[in-house]
Formats: sequence, C-alpha cells, structure tokens
Amino acid sequence: MREIFETCEALHDGLIPAEALRASGMNSHAVDSLLKRGELVRVRRGWYVLGPRWEEIGADGRYRLLVRATAAQAKRDLMYSHHSAAALHGLPLIGQWPQGVHAIDPDTAGGSSSRLLTTHRGPVDPSPVIIDGVRVTSLSRTLIDVAATSSFLVGVTMIDHVLHCEAARMAAAQRSGSVGAPPITHATLLTELDGVQPRNGHRAAERAIAFADGLSANPGESLGRVRFEELGFEIPELQVRFDVGGRTYYVDYFWRGVRKIGEFDGHIKYTRAAVMAGRDIVQVVVDEKDRESVLRPEVNSFDRWGWKLALSPQAFYRFLMDKGVPRAPTRRDR
Repeated sequence: MREIFETCEALHDGLIPAEALRASGMNSHAVDSLLKRGELVRVRRGWYVLGPRWEEIGADGRYRLLVRATAAQAKRDLMYSHHSAAALHGLPLIGQWPQGVHAIDPDTAGGSSSRLLTTHRGPVDPSPVIIDGVRVTSLSRTLIDVAATSSFLVGVTMIDHVLHCEAARMAAAQRSGSVGAPPITHATLLTELDGVQPRNGHRAAERAIAFADGLSANPGESLGRVRFEELGFEIPELQVRFDVGGRTYYVDYFWRGVRKIGEFDGHIKYTRAAVMAGRDIVQVVVDEKDRESVLRPEVNSFDRWGWKLALSPQAFYRFLMDKGVPRAPTRRDR
C-alpha cells in the first residue's frame, strides 16, 4: 500500500487523486479507514494527501494543495488569483488563508461563489504564469488584486516582501553582470493598478503601494511599520547603519529625533539566520544579545518586541507609549 501512495505522490507532486486509489483496488471503506487513522487527509472532494505530509507542510503548504486540487478538479481552465495566486507565488501572509480558492472569470456577472471557489469578474491578466501546473496571475497583478481586496496589513506585507526580493535580485544581477527581467517597483505597481482598474479597492491598493518599503526585511518588520501608521506613531527609518568598534551593524527601526532603536524579534527571524549562517539557533540569539550590548551606548534607548505583542494593537499601543516612541505629527502640527 505504501508503494501505491508513493507512486501517486510522485505522479501528482504530493496530491493523491481518488481515481488513483480506486484504480489500485481500494474501495471507499478502505479509504475511510485510512482517513480515520490519520494516514490520509482529504484536501477536498476527490483529492487526498498523506497524513504525515499534511502535518509537516503547515498552513501555507496546505492552502497551496487546496488551490492545486481545486484547479485539477475544475471543469474550466480558470486563471487563479488573489490569495490563491499569492500562495503559489510564495508570498507571506499575516493571518489565515481563505477557506476557498479564488479565480478570475471575465464572463462572470459580478462574480460568483461556491463552497470552495470564488470567481471574480475582471480583466484577464495578459501575462499569467504557470506554477505547480496551475495558471495564476502574474506577481504584479497578484499584488494589486490582494491589496485591493484585503487589509492594509496584508497588502503592505506582500508588497514589502516583493520589493525587498526584487532589490536583492537586482543587486545580485548587477554584481554578476547579468541582465534579467525588469524589477517590480512602486512605479510598475502603480502602472499595473491603472491597467487593472479594480471596481473596488483602488484607493486601498494605492495606499498600500505608497506605504510599502523594500527595506522591510521580513513580515514581522512590515507588521511593525503598519502598526506605527495605524496607531499614530512616527514612521522610523529602516535598516540604518551603525559603525561601532570597526564593525557595521544595521537596525530594523531608528527614530533619529529621539535616538531610539527598535528591533523585531521573531522565532522565524532567528531560525532563518541560523540556517543561512550554518549556526545553532542558541548561538544566533547570544550573538543578537551581544549586538544589542554594542549598540545600546550609541543611542538613547533600545527596545525589542515580538509577534505576540505586535499582533495586539491595544497591547502594542501601550508598549510604544510606555517606551516613548514619538507620535506622528497631527495635521495641526504640520
């Protein structure tokens, strides 16, 4: 039986179609038994995944499987969009993925929804891409669709991520002397927005694009900036350089007027640093504390926070007030 599953997984890149189980001689009773024991998990009607794989891929991977299974089950060749395209593009999401899948259908009158599929009326993207066998909107179009229909936080986080990655890609291309695709920038996103002309959410998308900053190195830093904006605090400078003792350091946030450093602490931030440097996570945390000891004498104050605090607007507001983070000037002050 294990060989049957492994063959199905290989043929469908992790997904197991019900027809393949039937072809192997398994009846519905056998499948139900596997589901009850947790050896199989139903992604959606007609599509399964092995239980251990379902557990290890996390929420992002599970939603990608749902999108792929829905596309494979669809009777029409749709172009998948919004959060569904974002998931396949590997964009970060703060919050939960939707329970259903999203696609663009220019023939839909005002959009339509079923239990697992929501279709949006709108212009078809002329430059779709194929990811894992699914036709999805381009990266730029995906950012516009998400920013126009989601919260400020979700839109900014995804745009920050893409701008950051695009800046890194262009820097690498410049070092190697290679020529790649033109980068996605604020200007190209605004051009994309003008081309799409969403019926709703145009201002929301425009605001997210204007606020986005590729200097935000991870979703946690994007979350902090969005909270500063929403709670009425001054937006700090990002990735400011400090040269101390012959070494160079960059900080997440710097309020120059009060000489305050702010740092986002997150488990993912530390584990990524450990993996990239080939170091133990404990050593990465120790090094970070040593870094703080070096930087503290250079400023008036140094504060840290993590996901739990920043995800709670009320708690984060109290924290920022207690720590003396400067308030943004009001219209009367300007």
